[in-house]
Amino acid sequence: MSGSAKHDVRIVDFDLQFACPANQSLLRGMERVAARAIPVGCRNGGCGVCKIEVLSGSYEKGRMSRACVSAEEEENGVALACKVFPQGDLTVRVLGKMGRKLAPAHTPAAR
Repeated sequence: MSGSAKHDVRIVDFDLQFACPANQSLLRGMERVAARAIPVGCRNGGCGVCKIEVLSGSYEKGRMSRACVSAEEEENGVALACKVFPQGDLTVRVLGKMGRKLAPAHTPAAR
């Protein structure tokens, strides 16, 4: 998980798009562009607050609690944003508790 190349990340259902460096987790990128709109839990892959589904794109992921993401879910692109690092452009859907807080009104005007 190295490098500073930035990749475009699109969050469907919220019309939110932002650039995220390969060495930064999606959660950090979301926090940066949506300010305090995103609830944050442990930031360590153990609480499940930031659960997402990666619909397309390449990424590396860190270790996540099986209580939050099952092996079957992981095989189907489900992960925790705090443990996902983009390696290319990504399209994701928010599944966890943060989806209830993130709203289109928080879409940034500029990237």
